[in-house]
Amino acid sequence: MTDDFVEPAYGSGSLADVLPSAGAALGAGGPNVLGLPDAPAYVVFLIDGLGSDLLARHAHAAPYLSSLLTGDNTGTAGVPSTTATSLTSLGTGLPPGTHGVVGFTSRVPGSDRLLNALFWDKDVDPVQWQPHPTAFMTLAAAGVSVTTVNKREFRGSGLTLAAQRGGEYVGADRIGERIAAAVTASAASSTGAPALTYLYDGDLDWTGHRYGVASAPWLQQLASIDAEAEQLREALPSSARLVVVADHGMVDSPDDHRIDVDLEPDLRDGVVLLGGEARFRHVYCARGAVTDVAARWTELLGERALVLTRETAIRRGWFGPVSASVLPRLGDVVVACRDDWGIFSSVDFPYELTLVGLHGSLTPAEMRIPLMVD
Repeated sequence: MTDDFVEPAYGSGSLADVLPSAGAALGAGGPNVLGLPDAPAYVVFLIDGLGSDLLARHAHAAPYLSSLLTGDNTGTAGVPSTTATSLTSLGTGLPPGTHGVVGFTSRVPGSDRLLNALFWDKDVDPVQWQPHPTAFMTLAAAGVSVTTVNKREFRGSGLTLAAQRGGEYVGADRIGERIAAAVTASAASSTGAPALTYLYDGDLDWTGHRYGVASAPWLQQLASIDAEAEQLREALPSSARLVVVADHGMVDSPDDHRIDVDLEPDLRDGVVLLGGEARFRHVYCARGAVTDVAARWTELLGERALVLTRETAIRRGWFGPVSASVLPRLGDVVVACRDDWGIFSSVDFPYELTLVGLHGSLTPAEMRIPLMVD
């Protein structure tokens, strides 16, 4: 932990370590860096937006989940701490600098346009963008019965293909459908084949973005997900293990802690493209302007954000090992907000100004995630 930031724990306790560890515990080989116990079936339940700091702070609203949380089962997201990057790290078992989904938006190399990794771009092949075999594929090839349980609308999406291709996909939009699908998938272990089921719930993240963390709707949604997780555990066979994880936490950004680059002309000088998101910006610079842009943003933002050149961020290990094909997707300058500040663009990203809760940076509230086993 440096600069009041939590550095990613790639290879020792990050989201990318979950599926390889589960595979090892299922007997499929590979590193079990999380020390997961051997079992015939694993269900990995990812709750989007449930950082471990948030869970500890609001334990009263989630008695079951908070009962599982200890200081020993807290890990980290990758950088940036955002959904698309984290889901790809989970699904591939790789850090962002290797799998290449390096943010909510990032530059398409050789162009001045952005790939939105949640909505994807039909002109970008997700398998070319992320060519590595996923952990789902690796486990299926090792004889594990692999199932993804997620909303029907995500079947075949660009992010699903990039991050989670492999195994069977079961569309399930409601809580009862999800639990039933997970129980059915876990029953495959009774036939002798180990089973890995991945289950996703994105409602808490949506609620946090819309209303803010600790808002009444957010707390109600947390209570609902806590009940879902407890019902899931009760419905699963006793021999199956449930792993509850998150992709990131969240902070609320008040209006007086929001910087609009379109109202600060100096922040646009030398910048040809702005990517990332409000808490973590990729800044793509004109040729020869990187040093000046980094210096100008550092001076103007002061203690509100940490401004690093791409090379410095890579040396600090923020993205893990970075492949040559991924390098130009990263900003020439990257900007990680401190405290609850956000860097917005009313011209390029007007929708972000409507959000209350945000994530993407390296603060403890965003980076610390639960890695809990029951």
